Amino acid sequence: MSAKKCVVIGLLGPTLDNGKGAARWEKWRPSVALCQHTDLIVARFELLHQPRYTNLAETIEADTNQISPETEVRRHTVEFENAWDLEEVYGALHDFARGYTFNTETEDYFVHITTGTHVAQICLFLLTESRRFPARLIQTSPGARREGEAPGTYEIIDLDLSRYDRLASRFTQEQEAAVSFLKSGIETRNENFNRLIERIEQVAIRSRAPVLLTGATGAGKSRLARRIYELKHREHQVQGAFVEVNCATLRGDAAMSALFGHKKGAFTGAQSDRPGLLKAADKGLLFLDEIGELGVDEQAMLLRVIEEKKFLPLGSDREASSDFQLIAGTNCDLKSNVKEGKFREDLYARINLWTFQLPGLRERVEDIEPNLNYELEGYARREGTHVTFNKEARATFMRFATDSEAHWSGNFRDLNAAVTRMATLAPGGRISLEIVEEEIERLKSAWHTETNGAHSACNHALAQLLDEETLAGLDLYDYLQLESVIKVCRESRTLSEAGRKLFGASRDRRRVTNDADRLRKYLARFGLEWQLVCGASIENARS
Repeated sequence: MSAKKCVVIGLLGPTLDNGKGAARWEKWRPSVALCQHTDLIVARFELLHQPRYTNLAETIEADTNQISPETEVRRHTVEFENAWDLEEVYGALHDFARGYTFNTETEDYFVHITTGTHVAQICLFLLTESRRFPARLIQTSPGARREGEAPGTYEIIDLDLSRYDRLASRFTQEQEAAVSFLKSGIETRNENFNRLIERIEQVAIRSRAPVLLTGATGAGKSRLARRIYELKHREHQVQGAFVEVNCATLRGDAAMSALFGHKKGAFTGAQSDRPGLLKAADKGLLFLDEIGELGVDEQAMLLRVIEEKKFLPLGSDREASSDFQLIAGTNCDLKSNVKEGKFREDLYARINLWTFQLPGLRERVEDIEPNLNYELEGYARREGTHVTFNKEARATFMRFATDSEAHWSGNFRDLNAAVTRMATLAPGGRISLEIVEEEIERLKSAWHTETNGAHSACNHALAQLLDEETLAGLDLYDYLQLESVIKVCRESRTLSEAGRKLFGASRDRRRVTNDADRLRKYLARFGLEWQLVCGASIENARS
């Protein structure tokens, strides 16, 4: 045993510790027997008991002093009427732990878990496991004891699971299996992504708080949300359904009705009651994709559901309730939307506790090959046809896929579509070099069209706003920067809003913040004004 003093904290057992007259010494009494072991010298016994068992506690104290003079018994009354009431017992024991002065530098603490009701033993375990009692558990039993012989046996239980190699190994294996499950079994190689999924696994298992998944379209937010649900369902943490909603498709009364339900006659066309998607997610998980597209009224009602688990269906005067875990997804900057008044700050604060940014495929080029294999396996499951590349075709596709020339603007959606097309066209289930080259040209053309489409409006605008001589005198750096500024201006309602978007990061580092003035001066360098940039005619802008 340790050189520190041994201190035991234990509940009096009205049944096991009871005994009268001289015959009591012939009975195994756990609290007394604990102090009889020659290899366990108990310096102090903190004996907890209900007030009605004070006489028995005094007897245990006297008997302990008799058989173990070196043990000091301190009696403490704990107030609970019903020893089978979890809330009452836990509260009383918690109060004792909070008020007790522990000195772990000089004393070793043990919580005796043999006596008391099963409820009391559970409470002692929970308080010890949570370190309210900075102790180890000690359990005693009569063993094969015969009358007049040794005081039974005892066993010390250390709840530091890291000390148990086999348990630690088992938990590690379970965590690895859960992480692999979230990745759909794909052996991803990108270290940053793997660390991200490990953290998501920890949060998914331990928390029911809202989770926010951010990232570009096609980065895998929807698939990950479903895998989180399936993991939690497998661990019996949710019992209800997985409900997915794309908020970009919800508008007006239809949005309110779809999310919160309605009563018959609530609006034109409401011919019957509708429970709504939030009700459908009760006891389950609700995934709100593109949450930034929700209207402000829906945002306000959603906030109340998150906080109070209650909402009012359209046309109803009776509240409905739903208790679900929320996962939200977005490909926009919600923080900027809050600053612009498009998204409620209080709702953002509630869903921003756990935020995870999913990287795009271009940021995970080392994961393209395992995802390529996954897509081929998925095609085989769906179509019942096994498809492979020939060696040259696979090498060619991988060189293209991992090169900077590959934009992967649609991320995994682009990869899935490419594999589906190639597998469908593969004769005899073998993707040839010809099919790969055809697909590469298709992807290049699609990405080129997207890029040109994104910049064509700005290119046209520059040609309208600046004369040929000024355009010819622009460096490529200035040309591209001005092109981006004009795009932001035309997507904004006011000069101030455009300024906030353009100077959002540097604003916090400036003593004086006037984003509109900074933008006005920038445009003036090129002889441009806000009204002109935003599409007004030259005559109107100068009038």
